[in-house]
Amino acid sequence: MARFLSPSWVTDQNAMLADVAPADPGADGGPAVLDRPVTVVQEVAGGPDGDVRLVMTVDGGLIRLGLDPADGADGADGAGSEHPPAPKPDVTIRVSYGDAVSLSRGELSPADALNAGRIRVRGDLSVLVEAQSLLAAARSASGAPAPPTTY
Repeated sequence: MARFLSPSWVTDQNAMLADVAPADPGADGGPAVLDRPVTVVQEVAGGPDGDVRLVMTVDGGLIRLGLDPADGADGADGAGSEHPPAPKPDVTIRVSYGDAVSLSRGELSPADALNAGRIRVRGDLSVLVEAQSLLAAARSASGAPAPPTTY
């Protein structure tokens, strides 16, 4: 069982997303493939190993997670220095470790956290909304339960 926000957790998450086809917007205009690569960084403060930068890239409808090697973490597959630095983020989200855990467990919704001032967002919020819709569609399309996680 992988520890939340560890390199092995990121690897498990990427494996879950690997076989998910890009979302089809369909007749209802649901989430479509974004027309350009997007990078969303989640800065998680105060975790068991200190602060973490989780990088989500969306390119051509494919989603990939990684840990920012600039913070001393290995890349998602443990290769570390073989990965180029993350591109400049379109959106940066800052959240405490406790709130990141609550969000991950589904105990706190992103909207409630944002409205309560528990998350800080910098950048183009419309990109975040588009990327979140695509990620939610990918999770439900995968049909697989999330890998077991320890917190």
